[in-house]
Amino acid sequence: MTYSGRNDFNHSEKPRIGVLITNLGTPDAPTASALRRYLKEFLSDPRVVEVPRLLWWFILRVILLIRPARSAKSYASVWTADGSPLALHTKAQALKLQNLLGNDYLVASAMRYGNPSIKSQLDGLLQQGVRKLLVLPLYPQYSATTTASTFDALSQHFQTLRWLPALRFVDGYHNHPAYIDAICSSIRQHWQNHGRADTLIFSYHGIPKRYLNSGDPYHCHCHNTSRLIAEKLELSENTFLTCFQSRFGREEWLTPYTDHTLMDLGKSGTKKVQIICPGFSADCLETLEEIEVENRDYFLEAGGETFEYIPALNASEEHIHCLSTIIKENLSGWECTNVDTALQASLAQDMKLKQ
Repeated sequence: MTYSGRNDFNHSEKPRIGVLITNLGTPDAPTASALRRYLKEFLSDPRVVEVPRLLWWFILRVILLIRPARSAKSYASVWTADGSPLALHTKAQALKLQNLLGNDYLVASAMRYGNPSIKSQLDGLLQQGVRKLLVLPLYPQYSATTTASTFDALSQHFQTLRWLPALRFVDGYHNHPAYIDAICSSIRQHWQNHGRADTLIFSYHGIPKRYLNSGDPYHCHCHNTSRLIAEKLELSENTFLTCFQSRFGREEWLTPYTDHTLMDLGKSGTKKVQIICPGFSADCLETLEEIEVENRDYFLEAGGETFEYIPALNASEEHIHCLSTIIKENLSGWECTNVDTALQASLAQDMKLKQ
């Protein structure tokens, strides 16, 4: 194997600390061809679809013939003049974190699928002298389908590197006080502007139920998040629900399903609901189109009267404070530069002796 590295590497340069935040991904454009590339990469991940590879290869070929055109229309409905909402929010999060953390750190953002890729952003950080790397996947609730898949991508690229950076990896923050505070602050702000609803719904992205039965803790983490938020907001049990959205295929996923729940609430006489998606760190197709448009229609058509979506935290001040708190906690012990300075001086001296 040939290992990648820098042709201009200088052993005496000062090492730097890098922070890489990652999210799921987005196509490059709301077109069928771009969606085909994106979906092929996403749905080829064995962490996402746990089906025998040969069987899934045949199924995926059919999906890639049918789904891209339909998905492109959905993406076009939420696309902005500057691009994908998820990409824009994630980039804004990285910029604000960079400003808050200061020049002692290098902050970058990447997508697990699509662009900018984890590989390209990691290479960029290493080219700038990063020798200590903190990776923060923006998935509060751990799942093998998301968090572990991000680690897989890192590991695969690390196998090609000559000199690996020291690595710290945040595997989740579903019960972190700063995260719970940020979500609660967002809900309270919405209540101040719009009043309260009959029911507050916490909607999380679903996963197949068999993943839960195989040991994935995601379902438990989601319910733990909902409970902590409800306790902090002093909600009674009959005023909030936890549901799961975005199921795909015919097998059973985590229940109750968000769309079915909204239909049932509308039919049972519930007039006003508010819904927030605590598992999404940035607004994207699944919140802006699936929740705010598609599921709104389900509720209103079933007899409901008022449907309000509470936006994701995005690059809000509360969210940046939350993320920076988590980052600083996980960087503990790396802030001190005296050891690094001594090490670099020693390396520089060794290089002089060899010359």
